Amino acid sequence: MKIAISSKNQDINGSVNEIFGRCPYFIIIEIEDGKIGETQVIKNESIEQTSGAGISAASLVADQKVGVVITGNIGPRALEVLNQFNILVYSGSGKIKEVIQSFINKELKKIEV
Repeated sequence: MKIAISSKNQDINGSVNEIFGRCPYFIIIEIEDGKIGETQVIKNESIEQTSGAGISAASLVADQKVGVVITGNIGPRALEVLNQFNILVYSGSGKIKEVIQSFINKELKKIEV
């Protein structure tokens, strides 16, 4: 399973960014057998947009073929775009590695419309 996490920096040891559309980076993580596999960092070019950043960011993440997004907060239009791609969205905060473990342990709250 591939997960996208809104991130403040380019490191899995960093923190989850609170705002989905305005995060500087997305960290794409493969979860295999309950373990963290390959990771990839994608720069969020949408951060510079004056409007529609969440929608653009949602499209960027959907292009990565992820099944799950973890973020602090997400706007309704971005959430709608992700829902159209059947991407589940969960709320998470703190260190990315700890948030991933919470996801694996099924401890994160799902964000729904």
